[in-house]
Amino acid sequence: MQSITPKLLVTDDDAALRQTLAEAFAHRGFDVVVAADGHEALERVNDSRIHLALVDVHMPRLSGLQLISRLRADNLAVPCILMSAALDDAIRTEAERMQVFRLMHKPLRFAELAQAVRQVLAEHYGWAIQG
Repeated sequence: MQSITPKLLVTDDDAALRQTLAEAFAHRGFDVVVAADGHEALERVNDSRIHLALVDVHMPRLSGLQLISRLRADNLAVPCILMSAALDDAIRTEAERMQVFRLMHKPLRFAELAQAVRQVLAEHYGWAIQG
């Protein structure tokens, strides 16, 4: 792996999913921070450099789309993978407008999510991540 450890933000109001993803990516060498909603995610992004955010669409206080909109408005070029069990055309259109890297349907398949994470890190930063 490169000299910089990728810092991954996992934002989901489902505590079990959030913890499972955090542990799985930490086990693969990522520095993982978690947030229970979009508001908490903004705090995490402001606290430190985040390389990639996994973001649930439907959350309290600040939705995933609202979070990404705020990141873009603040000129924070954090690549995002948007996750939802209920993807519709409006969500897809808005995600495309905000240049979301990938939309992933829940329930997630970890192998597909890990591949998407590797792909965004390769395309955005030129990093080759194994595992």
